[in-house]
Amino acid sequence: MSHFENEVNNQRAEGRFFSQKLPVFIARAPGRLDLMGGNVDYTGGIVFQATIREATWAAVQLRRDNQIVFLNPQMRERGWKEQVEFDYAALRDEAGVRSLVNQSPDVRWTAYVLGIFYFLRNRYPERVKSGANVYIHSEVPLNKGVSSSAAIEVAVMRPASAAYGIDLNGVELAEACQWVENVIAESACGIMDQAASVLGDEGYVLPLLCQPCVPLPLVRLPEALQCWAVDSGVSHAVTGIEYEAARAATFMGFRMICDWENLELALDESGRIPRYVDSKWNGYVSNISPSLFRSRYGHKLPERISGSDFLAKSKTHCDPFTAIRPEVNYRVRDCTRYAIEENQRIQLFIELARSAQGNSIKEVFRLMGDLMYQSHWSYSECGLGNEATDLLVEFVREEGVENGLFGAKVTGGGAGGTVAVLGCKGADKAFRRAVQRYAEARAYEPYVFEGSSMGSDRFGLRKLEAIA
Repeated sequence: MSHFENEVNNQRAEGRFFSQKLPVFIARAPGRLDLMGGNVDYTGGIVFQATIREATWAAVQLRRDNQIVFLNPQMRERGWKEQVEFDYAALRDEAGVRSLVNQSPDVRWTAYVLGIFYFLRNRYPERVKSGANVYIHSEVPLNKGVSSSAAIEVAVMRPASAAYGIDLNGVELAEACQWVENVIAESACGIMDQAASVLGDEGYVLPLLCQPCVPLPLVRLPEALQCWAVDSGVSHAVTGIEYEAARAATFMGFRMICDWENLELALDESGRIPRYVDSKWNGYVSNISPSLFRSRYGHKLPERISGSDFLAKSKTHCDPFTAIRPEVNYRVRDCTRYAIEENQRIQLFIELARSAQGNSIKEVFRLMGDLMYQSHWSYSECGLGNEATDLLVEFVREEGVENGLFGAKVTGGGAGGTVAVLGCKGADKAFRRAVQRYAEARAYEPYVFEGSSMGSDRFGLRKLEAIA
């Protein structure tokens, strides 16, 4: 039995938070390491995601009244309320739930969990008829670019649905959690974070085609390779203006390309997440081939365009989850190119990882590392770079292939957060030197992520039966 399960048992035995008279459902969901993929999950690209060792645990027990009570001691570190209570009857519509979680900054974190109960009540009204106690413990650091939000969503959604007699797992679970983050938390994330947390496994990397969520067979990296991740110390959030602007710019570019091809874009609301579609690329920017983009569209797209100029010329912004801000200058060409060329870089990276063997294996690793460096610098072109992550990547590069470090890149949405590093097993000294140089240059001791763990599906669901 895990430490978390023991703690829940102790709480029940002592009459703290949980009752002895009803069962408690427990789940675990890890954070993720974005080895390759970053910002193409919302453009229909393929991503390559690993789980990390750190995870979020959640225990859910139904109540006999209408109260929903969250207890999350991690929030105390941020000066936020660690225990928050809502009335189940108040979960009437999306706008009302958003109003509840936005009533003050110290309860804003509840958007990622209260949204779960609204989702379940709205989709399964015949089953969800009472409140619940939810206890959360997380080892995943916040705002580091390793998907703390997806981990908490998955960790709570799985046992909450089970407590109400609803079986949610796999892609369906990931998509439900993405809906909560998009609609209630108002964060324009793609599907890769939630999918990795649900579908990943220890020692493997998940290739995922985000159209909208097609998991491909897990890949075990070559035995000689090792991955690390380093927290830059610069907080990252997908609700930040940099991420929003880069995403919006990509869809602005796609809108222009569709106009040039006389393609109509129509809003498709048949899936869980609404999106715009067309008859040629099905609404996925990453379906455009790099050669076609270079030959036909890239030179025609504006390097920059203000939101006001775009709105004056275009009928529709084809992304339901970002707004065009009149005062912002958008990097349309670079962001659209990233969605297309990054998708190809990821495909090449995956194929190299699958096929690496024989005498040329070190050259294969060098090529994989160079794809990571290309990916990293393309973030800066999109406005998602940061001097801290750039410095960390350069320290890795300076250690070089000769010392067993092949590549590094900023992860997730960029603009700070965590840097992924690829190297040989046994290259720990070189890696530690790079981290130490960064620590000295920034006067900051970075957190290092090492190892992986099973995703939520493979961990499964634990049930502590009623005591009395």
